[in-house]
Amino acid sequence: MEENDSSQNNKNEPKSDEDTKLQDITSATPDANVEADVTEMDSDEELSALMNIATLEDSSEGKAPSTITGTGLIYDEVFLKHECEFDEGYPECPDRARVCYERCCQLGLVDRCIRIPVRYATEDHILLQHSRELLDKALSTTSYSIQQQKELSEKYDSFYANKETYECTLAACGSTIEAVEQIITQKIKNSMVISRPPGHHAMENEFCGYCMFNNVAIATKFALEEYKIPRILIVDLDVHHGQGTQYMFYDDPRVLYFSIHRYEYGSFWPNLRESDYDFIGRGNGKGFNVNVPLNKTGMTDSEYIAILQQVLMPIAYEFSPLLTLVSCGYDAALGCPEGEMEVTPAAYAHFINMLGAVSSGRVCAVLEGGYCLKSLAEGCALSLRALLGDPCPLLKPTQEPSDNVTESILNVIKVLKPYWNCFFNQDILEDGEICQYDALLELPPKPDIEFATNENRPEKYDIMGSEFFPSQTKERQQMYDQRLNNLIAEVSLNKAAHRTCLVFDADMRAHKNLFMSHPERPDRISSIYNLHVEWKLLKRCLQVQSRLATEEELLTIHSQDYLDDIKSTPKMGDFALRDKGQEYNSIYLCTKSYECALLSAGSVLNVVDTVLSGQAQNGVAINRPPGHHAERDTCMGFCFFNNVAIAAKYAQNKYGVKRVLILDWDVHHGNGTQNQFYNDPSVLFISLHKFDNGWFYPVAPDGGHDFIGSGDGEGYNINIPWNHNAMGNSEYISAFLQIVMPVAYEFAPELVLVSAGFDSARGDPLGGYDVLPSGYGHMTHMLSQLANGKVVVLLEGGYNLNSISVSMATCTSVLLGDQCPLVSRPKPCDSAMKTIHEVIDAQKKYWKSLKFQVSVPDIEVQQITSKTEKLNVQDLHTTNSMSNETQLNGLNAAETSEAKVAETAEAKAVETSKANIGEIAEAKASDDELLGACGGSEAPRTVMDVLKLPGVDRMYAVQPIPWCPHLEQVEPLNGRRLDCRAPCLDCDETDENWICLVCYKVYCSRFKNEHMLYHGLESEHRIVLSYSDLSVWCYACDNYIDNEITYPMKNSAHRSKFGEDLPC
Repeated sequence: MEENDSSQNNKNEPKSDEDTKLQDITSATPDANVEADVTEMDSDEELSALMNIATLEDSSEGKAPSTITGTGLIYDEVFLKHECEFDEGYPECPDRARVCYERCCQLGLVDRCIRIPVRYATEDHILLQHSRELLDKALSTTSYSIQQQKELSEKYDSFYANKETYECTLAACGSTIEAVEQIITQKIKNSMVISRPPGHHAMENEFCGYCMFNNVAIATKFALEEYKIPRILIVDLDVHHGQGTQYMFYDDPRVLYFSIHRYEYGSFWPNLRESDYDFIGRGNGKGFNVNVPLNKTGMTDSEYIAILQQVLMPIAYEFSPLLTLVSCGYDAALGCPEGEMEVTPAAYAHFINMLGAVSSGRVCAVLEGGYCLKSLAEGCALSLRALLGDPCPLLKPTQEPSDNVTESILNVIKVLKPYWNCFFNQDILEDGEICQYDALLELPPKPDIEFATNENRPEKYDIMGSEFFPSQTKERQQMYDQRLNNLIAEVSLNKAAHRTCLVFDADMRAHKNLFMSHPERPDRISSIYNLHVEWKLLKRCLQVQSRLATEEELLTIHSQDYLDDIKSTPKMGDFALRDKGQEYNSIYLCTKSYECALLSAGSVLNVVDTVLSGQAQNGVAINRPPGHHAERDTCMGFCFFNNVAIAAKYAQNKYGVKRVLILDWDVHHGNGTQNQFYNDPSVLFISLHKFDNGWFYPVAPDGGHDFIGSGDGEGYNINIPWNHNAMGNSEYISAFLQIVMPVAYEFAPELVLVSAGFDSARGDPLGGYDVLPSGYGHMTHMLSQLANGKVVVLLEGGYNLNSISVSMATCTSVLLGDQCPLVSRPKPCDSAMKTIHEVIDAQKKYWKSLKFQVSVPDIEVQQITSKTEKLNVQDLHTTNSMSNETQLNGLNAAETSEAKVAETAEAKAVETSKANIGEIAEAKASDDELLGACGGSEAPRTVMDVLKLPGVDRMYAVQPIPWCPHLEQVEPLNGRRLDCRAPCLDCDETDENWICLVCYKVYCSRFKNEHMLYHGLESEHRIVLSYSDLSVWCYACDNYIDNEITYPMKNSAHRSKFGEDLPC
């Protein structure tokens, strides 16, 4: 092929529906031009909606992505009628909603939304959370004179109402219900409600904190009762604690309430004891109320992102909500006089984007506070932009989170550890061990803090004056205004013309093994491409022209000698090529191999060009051969040219990209990529891979956690090497939350390149791991938060055609902005947690975002209770709104037995079982673990030792099945005696061999020379027996088999290996 071959011009055009004859299997897309219907659903519509919700939790693995689209927006000038008529300077003013809407219009966001008409809440809606007495009181305000308005304000803490407030708050509440209902009934994907007055301080029987009715709490209760949503997440970002919302769900395990708020040990409004971290819920709701108190002002993006990464997202993934409501207060934003925090407006886009993943994009953002109009408007607009699917703005590298917020985070983990599996890995402080943070040893409350209680409640509240309203000097206002102007100017809000670009060239199929079947086969890319067509992803992508890489581009990574050597191969004969391939490690050659390798590398560069030139936001390369094993001077592991390394150098040289993140999730360590950038601080290389103490391919120690880079690049090489067990979604997502994303935000890349090998997927014959398509989708989503969304996903390994096709198509779907599929709740195995600990220990000196792996006190519930003030309802500021049944207590010993949580949330306190496969591996097998279908390096004494182990099923990528159709191939022993010491027929290897149960030939495992795998592909003999652990594997079914027809063979092997029959 010539580099400028014009025949390439049209080869990548999508096939027409006439040609593909593919049935549209995706859901219908809502018509964005049709106004929302606010009338009640008829019975058929309601049944359909309920059926949709009932199936939300069904596995979507392997299915085409949902095509629910559209962001709903509710705003109406009715929200401007609520204003304080006796004080024009009142901070909760009409301009708050107006400037938010105007800024959204200026950025062209409103026209891209589905406008939803305002809806008014009914009395029944209000009574879901409020008393009849409060409702009647609210209604009476419609006829109040100015004097009566003042008198009303004096009765409640920070509250006013005019004649229009009741109408406004019914509209705010009803609109929140409407937005939630349209998400639930799948008319829209997500929504924002720009309404006022706010609601999260309103209690059952009390107005409070600018709030009349609790909009978010009422909409949540509506979803729980009307649609039976089993799990709802409420995230309160307002700088003031949303005590009203907390009270309403304090014992309800269906609702996870999470609040980040300024507290200052109780001295900040609303000055409540129950706003502290040790108030975690009551009864079945214990563990479902999470307060993260901020005890100092000036908190920045770094502190807030640390809270989300260390606490909120791990819990949210485990809780697995079906709907998320966000109380979007922007009073923690820079410039707000009430919050005195320094969160940038752009950070709110990241918060919204993170939360969109855990509930499949079903997010309803509702305006609460925010009193610096400029930061309020910008934060609100960027939140809406995130809901619309635009890339998150590039943030500055995060800094070390302050010790103060670190103490708060660790205190939260300390009290929630018994309730959430995601915190089981936090070490417990041992006797005599010095605690790094003294605050962890202290129990709230702090002395000399006066909390708001019924006893000290004033007869009249101040309603006017500088002491009542936080204020700033003119000079300080100007300073904040200038800082905000600079921030707004610095943030790029450019949006590429195309969301995702894609390259594919069928000519890359020409690289093939001429002598035998091979797992790295041409059908890999064809299968992926065809599923992209079937799922209708291809026609949504900008299709990029393929090309050959130039010699100059290759030489940025590879040596001239190596390049000359590979260039000579097209002229060689078939048998000479076979011999030439055997000179390398796991390489085959044909006359087209060199050309395909050029095409693979060059096509990736064209995707990089398309993304960095602004034509597309992100990109996908369906390319082969892969590249991440290729070294400077040699090819290996199916790889000729290191595509991702060449792409990184290309981006730096042509576009001046300063920081590149390469994330490699191939099941094999990307040794070639690591070595290219080992001393280069401009490239952060992170690899998650199967290691098995160095015995898994490429069988070298440099994939270990202690290989961290050298020279200036020290700390910029991060290996996450898995040992033992079949790692899956839980383990990979845990590593992302605890290592990958914190470090990535601190690094702040300008481009993300993903070496996307899908041989860690369930069913892969080489990897033996258990990552599902949903797991890859979530990892892709998280990486898309970085680099202003500039992410390029390029194919590496993956050898199960179904697994790689569905997995890569899921990644493309997520890059296109489709909802992340629901993911199983993480319960990572002990071996994975050990690896994560080791990596953090090795890297935390270089990355300050990893400072949270410290021991916390193991404080029993009874111990905390003895030192924690028990609060009775009569002692609270909220006495008028609470009954004896709803009083709040901290960690109450009397309620220990009630600490069970609902099964739907899987968050009850449990004792950690020590009888799991990870710990057994350490105790019985030293550093060697059973390795499933690839054979193991050491086995327990007998097979029964293995079969009786609790949790042994975790050894398998796929659960053993009792039958498969290929068992018909199995030939009886007919007097044969199996010899576990028999060598491989091709290489004389004696370790880790398998025997074919059809022809009874012995070949080595993939840990050696992969001859059994090749034998299976060539002969189509499907059933094999491992001489290491005596497991039986079917290549066709990609699964372990446990069927009595294989027992004589297992017994014969057991007799050879151990000198005795299998125990009965």
